[in-house]
Amino acid sequence: MDEPTLSKYMACGCGVAHGRRLFSAGLLAAGATLAGLARAQQPREGVDVGDTSKFAQLVSAEQIEQAAAQQYRQMLQQAAQQRALAPDSNPQLIRLRFIAQRLIPFTYAWNPRARQWKWEVNLIGSKQINAFCMPGGKIAFFYGILELLQLNDDEVAMIMGHEMSHALREHARERMGKQTLTQLGIGLGAAILGLGDTGRMAANLGGQLLTLKYSRDDETEADLVGLELAARAGYDPHAGTTLWQKMEEASRGAPPQFLSTHPSSPTRLHTIELNLPKVLPLYERAPKPARRFGPPAAPASAATAGARG
Repeated sequence: MDEPTLSKYMACGCGVAHGRRLFSAGLLAAGATLAGLARAQQPREGVDVGDTSKFAQLVSAEQIEQAAAQQYRQMLQQAAQQRALAPDSNPQLIRLRFIAQRLIPFTYAWNPRARQWKWEVNLIGSKQINAFCMPGGKIAFFYGILELLQLNDDEVAMIMGHEMSHALREHARERMGKQTLTQLGIGLGAAILGLGDTGRMAANLGGQLLTLKYSRDDETEADLVGLELAARAGYDPHAGTTLWQKMEEASRGAPPQFLSTHPSSPTRLHTIELNLPKVLPLYERAPKPARRFGPPAAPASAATAGARG
């Protein structure tokens, strides 16, 4: 084969090889795109509670979180002054913080801001059956909820996940947004009628963070998101039903404070049971906690008697 022919043959061969490479690369790119589209179209595994409320956008998340941090700090200072703030060495506080550290990584998918939150968990020495999580990840448990209800770790995880979910779904911010809108309407009406000005609207909203009562829809969202958080962290979601059965038992007579802001009902239990199949596969695949803790020693009287006292 002479040199021109050989050169022509080589050029043709390189062109064919180059074309094959381009074709293969195109197939790989197309395959990756199709795979990405398939993943995007797959339904999300776990519970479905829809988007967060648009009313939350009416109030600054930063301001709410700053107000929450200030209120939380004041509460801890008061508890410390009354010698009711558990030290870091308290076994039940160690327990709460261990469970929280397992749940926190799964909060990020529900609210990107949670990555920047300075999460805190503290234990207050009080007989109250109560717990909460303020905006920005400020968590507090009262000793009574652990002692009087004799909660196991799975049940503690359900409460903690539930409370975290109120913060993640920005329920406090949503309610304040609705209140701000109402105040705005009243203030504008008053200004038009010459009855006042609008400069004092939406003031001191942060002071309400410890007394907010959530709607039934908020409570359902928190139940379901909390159920998923706990399941992903390796805590048995069946505890969602045993927890509320204990709450129902404790509510006979004078309802504990927890139920004043977290009303229980057969519908609530039914909703949790309906959603168990959605989270059980997550729990079954999840690494289980390396440590298990027990509740505090039971009080001399029964838990329900203590709740009524």
